[in-house]
Amino acid sequence: MTMPFPGLTHVAVTISDPTVSVAWYTRLIGADPVLDEDTGPFRHIVYAIGDGLLGLHVFPDGLRDDGPFHPYRRGLDHVSFGVPDRAALAKWESRLNELGIAHGGIVDAGYGSGLSFRDPDGIALEFFAPPA
Repeated sequence: MTMPFPGLTHVAVTISDPTVSVAWYTRLIGADPVLDEDTGPFRHIVYAIGDGLLGLHVFPDGLRDDGPFHPYRRGLDHVSFGVPDRAALAKWESRLNELGIAHGGIVDAGYGSGLSFRDPDGIALEFFAPPA
């Protein structure tokens, strides 16, 4: 029996300083977290985004690797947020400029267009539009 593979429900990233990252993500998303709780093993800060969730995790004993994020390291490469088309991508490029968030500009490819940027910990993020 073949079962349909379920869709994504959430992405969680580990951050180093919630004072910096929560303010940064709140400005970027334009909404406050829907949950901020200490679970015991870690603090869990969650944003509702579309049909999914973005979680920020903070561990009380700090990061196990205090080096900056790098997509070539085993684990997370980047988190991508979908937009409907290239025009919407251009609006997000303007919004990142308004927020003073550095980015790599819109890059077009045969499989779609992306706009890459980084959070305060250097975690790679992207807005992505399908090809026209």
